[in-house]
Amino acid sequence: MTLQPLTPVNCASLLQPGCSVLQLDGEVLLFGQKGWPKRFCPTGVFGFHFKNGEMKLRPISFSNDSRYLPPLRCPAVCRLDPYDGLPESYLIHGGRTPNNEISSSLYMLTMDSRGCNRKLTLRCTEKELLAEVPGARYGHTISAVQSRGKTAFVLFGGRSYMALDERTTETWNSVVDCPPQVFIFDLEFGFCTAHTLPQLTDGQSFHVALAREDRVYIVGGHSLSSDSRPPRLFCLRVELLQGSPAVFYEALHNGLSISSALVTRTGPAHRYIVVGGYQSDSQKRMESNTVTLDDKGIHFDELESPAWTPDIIHSRTWFGGCVGDGSVLLAVPTEGRPSQPEMHYFYRVSFQTEGEQGEGLQDCSQALLDKDNSVPLEDSEELYFGREPHELEGSSDEEGNSYDEEDEDDESQAGYWIKCSLGCQVDLNIWEPHYTTELHRPAMIFCSRGEGGHWVHAQCMELSEDMLLKLSQDKKKYSCMDHGGVPVQESTPQRNLMPLNRPPMKGKRTKSPLTLKMSPAKKKLLRRLFD
Repeated sequence: MTLQPLTPVNCASLLQPGCSVLQLDGEVLLFGQKGWPKRFCPTGVFGFHFKNGEMKLRPISFSNDSRYLPPLRCPAVCRLDPYDGLPESYLIHGGRTPNNEISSSLYMLTMDSRGCNRKLTLRCTEKELLAEVPGARYGHTISAVQSRGKTAFVLFGGRSYMALDERTTETWNSVVDCPPQVFIFDLEFGFCTAHTLPQLTDGQSFHVALAREDRVYIVGGHSLSSDSRPPRLFCLRVELLQGSPAVFYEALHNGLSISSALVTRTGPAHRYIVVGGYQSDSQKRMESNTVTLDDKGIHFDELESPAWTPDIIHSRTWFGGCVGDGSVLLAVPTEGRPSQPEMHYFYRVSFQTEGEQGEGLQDCSQALLDKDNSVPLEDSEELYFGREPHELEGSSDEEGNSYDEEDEDDESQAGYWIKCSLGCQVDLNIWEPHYTTELHRPAMIFCSRGEGGHWVHAQCMELSEDMLLKLSQDKKKYSCMDHGGVPVQESTPQRNLMPLNRPPMKGKRTKSPLTLKMSPAKKKLLRRLFD
């Protein structure tokens, strides 16, 4: 096994805790980028390119008939694996958007076509579920099971926001474990059933789910109610009967105390490698294990871990995903070192197993990290699904087709989480709505002073809600405290319009009055007669 450092080439800011790494048609894809998609890659899906210790990202296009797929953190991802006789595709359910909203949609991601230059084009469709539909959640799992010649999918676990009637201002963003129900649905009809098992009393999330034939093995997980990671291990056996499916619970021993682990498949056999994760809130799990599924059940074996670097050992968090061939991508934060321009260190961990030379593909559903502190980000200015043929011309795997952060527009002045003034008090980690008009982002107002003007937070300027509404409605220029401290300094000058001199129009068929030419003597005579 090897631990290879990777150097990101102008793409490190796209990877974040909770992102997903997919493998489709031989490509390794990044899904769940940080923030909303930008112009350079409106789909928000990128392809990894590893070469000579460098990591680059290339934008991936969607077909014109695809549905928009938002970037989701910690969704349930299930790979339909060709090893099991299923069409190669992915199911994606739930997850958190950049605005911290939790999704309840179900998407299917497949390969649409390959261009003449081998450029991959994906197709995304949204699936609709009927009957007992699972609610919005994240940190859960989806697994594919096969029974009686039919295929279905098992959804379990996750977290969600508190019910609306229970949420208050203080607990508006608080999450709870979803009820420990087992949802089973099929893609042909979209019919979904919910099953409540008496053996399952506490909800759990960020566990590992491994499936073989009609059985799903649930390993580890974190429970919010007890704030613990018990060494939990149980099996869900599913029978797809003619009327309604049946679910049977079986408790097993010798489980793992783990959450948010990374799992990679080492070949066509149901053999996996589990690496990473957490044993507690303050302790990472540095051990690695091989997991084998066979007719007798599930088996765990210890595996020699790589020689972790000091940065990995001393870091508090880590995240990543499976990148195929029995290897995983690992990212650890730089812990605020000013000498490091990047936010994370990246490593590629490769496990060499005896007798396994096939490509390692991940068919388990896996959430990547439960310790994410991502904050809402602003929407992008434009989103579209497909690309025109002329945009694909000349595109290849060359450097010119790689993602570059410098190609994006500078949005530092338009962001909601900037330091607006010397006394700015808005902290993106602890911000809460202050005005009734705020929901996911702080209210801002434009200061017309300074070089070109700038945006400031209304809360930092100590503006009342009435004054904020008045300034947003009236046509007045605003001056912040750093530029005079006067809330309303001057009014916008009205546009001066020059009056138009319009000559009076003469009426049609009008006769001009008669004028008599008389001498002054005659005028004097007539005046004396009338007097």
